[in-house]
Amino acid sequence: MQFLWLLLVLAAAAGLGYKVISDVPSLLHTPLMSGMNALSGITVVGALLAAGTAVYTGNVIIGMAAVVLAAVNVAGGFVVTHRMLKMFHGGRGGRR
Repeated sequence: MQFLWLLLVLAAAAGLGYKVISDVPSLLHTPLMSGMNALSGITVVGALLAAGTAVYTGNVIIGMAAVVLAAVNVAGGFVVTHRMLKMFHGGRGGRR
């Protein structure tokens, strides 16, 4: 029963997240990406705490997977933000 509730929360969060992001104007995507990178850093800390306090082997594996996925999310966010910011530097005179 608890699994169904967790699945319902995941589905609701995914649907709400999609709705919020799809309504954001494209001009605001870069600042929002930077803010989400900071929040993703907090997710990495939470995943580390979950993995570090796990008792059972299965929970440790899931916690380490959460750490890896959160770290990939942070790194990918910085790559995407960097690419988006390069668009604003312009042609020949822009800094790199």
